[in-house]
Amino acid sequence: MTRVAGIDCGTNSIRLLVADCDPTTGGFVELDRRMTIVRLGQGVDKTGRLAPEALERTFAACREYAAVIKELGAERVRFVATSASRDAENREDFVRGVLNILGVEPEVITGDQEAEFSFTGATKELTGRTDLDRPFLVVDIGGGSTEFVVGSEHVEAARSVDVGCVRMTERHLVADGVVSDPPSAAQVAAIRADIEAALDLAAETVPLGRASTLVGLAGSVTTVAAVALGLAEYDSSAIHHSRIPYEQVREITERMLTSTHAEREAIPVMHPGRVDVIGAGALVLLAIMERVGAAEVVVSEHDILDGIAWSVA
Repeated sequence: MTRVAGIDCGTNSIRLLVADCDPTTGGFVELDRRMTIVRLGQGVDKTGRLAPEALERTFAACREYAAVIKELGAERVRFVATSASRDAENREDFVRGVLNILGVEPEVITGDQEAEFSFTGATKELTGRTDLDRPFLVVDIGGGSTEFVVGSEHVEAARSVDVGCVRMTERHLVADGVVSDPPSAAQVAAIRADIEAALDLAAETVPLGRASTLVGLAGSVTTVAAVALGLAEYDSSAIHHSRIPYEQVREITERMLTSTHAEREAIPVMHPGRVDVIGAGALVLLAIMERVGAAEVVVSEHDILDGIAWSVA
């Protein structure tokens, strides 16, 4: 077993996984998994730059993660940065800060690489399942982008498109620094139009209709699942591999888009950092399910972060 650390830095959150991995046998022992909302992508869609306060929030999380990695004695570390840092003009400030704190340079990966990691992390445990038809369509709904990957044992087609819960919220639901509470029908329609255009782009590369099982990843999907399951508190073991029907996703999406900030904040499983962006994130999931005709979504807590860890091992 090799002790490895994988870090996934996205538009909305940064996450750490430390695990013992054996690529030969597939053995996997999770030692530490944590997530911090840092909103690295704050304002990047409008300014094209990473905000100083967003960088400092991210660096603070990196310092915490560096202490965990040292304490657990990980032999190898890989830091992967996704959509927000890919788009930013001042991404070198981000790269230098991470290198100084963690001693490794963040790899600003392409959308296609992001999709490969997501697929590996999400499907490694599903390959032996006989109750799930193949091929899989894995969708990773992030803060700034969404990855679509079709495959059975390996990736057959992948595409990243620029719709995510933070990007859609900032583009359509924020006026004078304030999030609409709740959004108007016209604002929701504008988000939906962007999502449908992104789905058209994804379909040029990925045969969305050919997949038999939809697998959903990341915080928007897991939060919808937690609400659907009626959990009193967030429980990864209950959410992992849960199967949420389309009708429940539709009902929860409508609820998120018609409720106030206070009503969403009062939901027991709602992370504070997702209160204002969950409506847009749930709408991305709903639109995908409607486009591909999925009767349900299989929810995975294992995603790009697990794929990163396996790549290190």
